[in-house]
Amino acid sequence: MRFYLSSYKLGNNTEKLKKLVPSGKIGYIPSAWDFSGVDPEKRKEHIEEDMDSLRALGLKVELLELHDYFKKRDKLEKKLNELGAIFISGGNVFVLRQAMRLSGFDEIFKKLCDRKDFLYSGYSAAICVLAPELKAYEIVDKIDTPYNEQKDIIWDGLGFLDFSFMPHWRSNHPESASIEKEVAYCEQNNIPYRTIKDGEVVIIE
Repeated sequence: MRFYLSSYKLGNNTEKLKKLVPSGKIGYIPSAWDFSGVDPEKRKEHIEEDMDSLRALGLKVELLELHDYFKKRDKLEKKLNELGAIFISGGNVFVLRQAMRLSGFDEIFKKLCDRKDFLYSGYSAAICVLAPELKAYEIVDKIDTPYNEQKDIIWDGLGFLDFSFMPHWRSNHPESASIEKEVAYCEQNNIPYRTIKDGEVVIIE
């Protein structure tokens, strides 16, 4: 699998993002915005803004709501194979992780890691969830269990990385000050981490 990991939104290497999408089609996953009490209109505006930015690159974008695939892992796997690329929105990392568990995305992800022609891309929560564990993110993200099917907090990440990304570090972002607290937590608890500023992108091929 190839990765395009941004601190915020599309980041500063959109030409590379466009080239990494194998078929010009990409699935947009907004599940990190399923948090409790979310304003439906704000969620809709957020989704359209993100999808429009991807369309502006000339990509065909399909909305992919993980909650539509809860307990439908085979159906989700088929859809992901058809698309060949995903872009995951930022938001609440704990909610995103729960949606990944309930839809079977986390198990499908393990299989997709062996493919060289699949792209995983996204920002903020999308890159945080790749960590071994999510405890440090409790400082910024509210613990939330919005799905009736999953009321236990999932503390383990997808485990693709052996460190935790700290997005929005020293950036013009409302969460930047709290990120410093997350960094301090990681240092105090010997958790490997890597800071990334808004605009910056990490590409893994």
